[in-house]
Amino acid sequence: MTDMISPAGTAELASVAETLAQAFQTDPALSWILPDPDHRARALRSLFRVLVPADVRVGVALRSPDDEAAALWRAPGQAHSGTLEFLRTVVPLVATFGTALPRGLKVQASIDAHRPKGRFWYLHYVGVRPSHQGKGHGGRIIREQITVADDQALPCWLETATPENVPLYERLGFVTQVQWDVPGGPHFWGMMRPSS
Repeated sequence: MTDMISPAGTAELASVAETLAQAFQTDPALSWILPDPDHRARALRSLFRVLVPADVRVGVALRSPDDEAAALWRAPGQAHSGTLEFLRTVVPLVATFGTALPRGLKVQASIDAHRPKGRFWYLHYVGVRPSHQGKGHGGRIIREQITVADDQALPCWLETATPENVPLYERLGFVTQVQWDVPGGPHFWGMMRPSS
């Protein structure tokens, strides 16, 4: 593993949340859930302030040294949220999404329905701040945890609604296992990277 990518400490979680909020501003699924760009910008900051610590409790948040990129990985066996996690996050998420919550729940239900069972590292979120995109930061931060997964002989799983990201993930060894459409909403790819 390189010394450039590191797990985020408690003091760095806010920076991870900000990186992901900026990176997902144009995400097709979140744009469908939250169509107004100004509301989306505010909501994504609130969303990732909830999701980052939740994912750290069951996995790892990785960051690049100047917060160009961040990734949330859920550990093997932790891809599906449990009841306790749901109860911890439901009130903040209702406040974040407001009237968009039914669309958000529809997207989450479709993701849950298509995610495989079993043991794998789950790339829950990965993003690069807009001013740093196209410079290789995304690939570097993903490869960091792929190395860990390979050392453990475990596969990796992700979902994306961004067609432009599919070739990047394919170059990293991910293979599309399933595609689906959220009713009335975005198209998704579910991709697995076999263990090496």
